[in-house]
Amino acid sequence: MPSPRWTAEDERNYTADRTMIKKLANRGEEPAQWLTDEYTELTERRKQAKRRRPKGEGAVYQRGDGMWCASVELPEGLDGKRRRKVICRKDKGKVIEELRAAKKELEKLGDLATSSVRLDAWAAHWLDRIAPKEIKPRTLAGYKTVINGYVLPVLGRKTLGKISAQDVRRLHDVMAATPKDPKLRDGGELPEGTVMLSSTYVLLAHNALSVMLGAAMNEGKISANPCDMVSRPRKRKLEQQALTLEQSIQLLRYVLGRKNGALWACSLLTGARRGEVIGLEWDRVTESLDLSWQLQRITDIKNVPADFEYRHVKSTLYLTRPKSSSGWRIIPLVEPLKSILELHRKDAVVGDDGLDLVFREDGRPWDPDRVTKAWKQLMRDADLPEDVVLHGARHAVVDILYTAGVPEDLITQIIGHSTRSMTRSYRTRIDVDRARAGMEALSALLRPQIEA
Repeated sequence: MPSPRWTAEDERNYTADRTMIKKLANRGEEPAQWLTDEYTELTERRKQAKRRRPKGEGAVYQRGDGMWCASVELPEGLDGKRRRKVICRKDKGKVIEELRAAKKELEKLGDLATSSVRLDAWAAHWLDRIAPKEIKPRTLAGYKTVINGYVLPVLGRKTLGKISAQDVRRLHDVMAATPKDPKLRDGGELPEGTVMLSSTYVLLAHNALSVMLGAAMNEGKISANPCDMVSRPRKRKLEQQALTLEQSIQLLRYVLGRKNGALWACSLLTGARRGEVIGLEWDRVTESLDLSWQLQRITDIKNVPADFEYRHVKSTLYLTRPKSSSGWRIIPLVEPLKSILELHRKDAVVGDDGLDLVFREDGRPWDPDRVTKAWKQLMRDADLPEDVVLHGARHAVVDILYTAGVPEDLITQIIGHSTRSMTRSYRTRIDVDRARAGMEALSALLRPQIEA
């Protein structure tokens, strides 16, 4: 015989009776017989109602407010605590329907999206356990800085399921209004001309949050990534300072014959990246320069993606492949750089590390940051604008190649970028004959003035 229907009113009466009996017991008093009888009857009816639920209903119950609820047990959380997904609806049939669907999804995915995990807890787990296996070290280092410094202070206490597109926009706004100088972040009045965090840094924060929430979505923690609902911050188009043709010639004349002159000449005459130049090895200097490795500092080489290719140099310095295989380039070696490198090789200091690096600093592999500092000093010594950074040498080469009449598609292949804004894609399997012609055009423009 089916058990009597267990109603919301029954649940309220049962809870009230149980509470009263506990209070009386705490005072050492016996409950009235009617109270004991009623509580006993309600307890039995409640057990019968639960014991005879139809198949598939699971832990379905009705709350005191009349809402029907069901819960599904999930794998334990990052903190080791119990997790459940609770479904509540006004209609019991709807709850049962969603419960069955949730159980099927759990069986298929191994977990269900819940809003119980906070962003700060997920960030710690993602940065420690997931990201190192999927993201290159230098990129991950940038993500860690921006996540811990900006994303978590703004959104860290929110649960994953509660982060909305509006929250992502708020992160953008907060960062855009944050002074670059930490000393000015005390909430006081900002002096005129205060420089705020760059749009590039805001974009980095957006990307870091997006990748982190994407991983949460892949694991069923959330059903959608709110970053996908928001336009990515746009970089402000700032024209980076570059040397003019006359300044490039002035600098080449200045460095030739001086210490590290070949290093600077290689940067100025090829447009290669900093890491590509200081990571160049003699066995990759033939009739061409093979720029398939770059020298970088990596502090935690143990936590890198499985497909991350590297060779140890010294301490935390490593030769690594460019950020993508499309970045590997071969640049024809022409005069005057060919002769400059030949002379440099005769006087080059050989290190005791067994490495065949073309450029060294007093016998040691160049540290990337030391190169940047040395460039700044070089600009001062050569009486040239100090706001031209080393990367600006790449832009100078682009300008000179344009001036020499080299076709734009060939500049793309030689430099590895198509424009200063780096917006167009580039190819790397270049036509060697055309590339040599382009480099010789560059040489023809510079050599007479350098040698004058």
